Amino acid sequence: MSLKEWETRVLEAAGAGERVRDIEDELRLAAGLTALRERAGLSQRELAKRVGVSQPRIAAIERSRNVTIDILEQYVGALGARLEVSVVQGRRRTPLVGDRSQIGRSRTGAARGSKAATGKVAKEATTAARKVTAKAKTSAKPKTKA
Repeated sequence: MSLKEWETRVLEAAGAGERVRDIEDELRLAAGLTALRERAGLSQRELAKRVGVSQPRIAAIERSRNVTIDILEQYVGALGARLEVSVVQGRRRTPLVGDRSQIGRSRTGAARGSKAATGKVAKEATTAARKVTAKAKTSAKPKTKA
């Protein structure tokens, strides 16, 4: 079986699309958190001291393992930022965490509510996630005989 045939077979399996999206979301979160920390010029150990957790816990957070909103708020707060979580339905944006003035209110136009810095971080996180995804795909290829 060729790599292309294997890939097609795997992606056609029931639930594969959802699993791929879940993995991409985890990679995007992991890459985004790591990019934020690196941009702040901090090591995992330094950030761990600021957050009040161990360095291995920071590593686990950056791998998207057992991450709660509370932990994310602490993580980004230690970097001098704040966490915002919103639900987007079509053009309607409902903030859940962060922008306290808007929590419970809906706003239309998801893009209008974002700031340039937030967009930059999102773009960096997406770029980093694509790199990680590409790396993961190449390392997950089955070995073929020459």
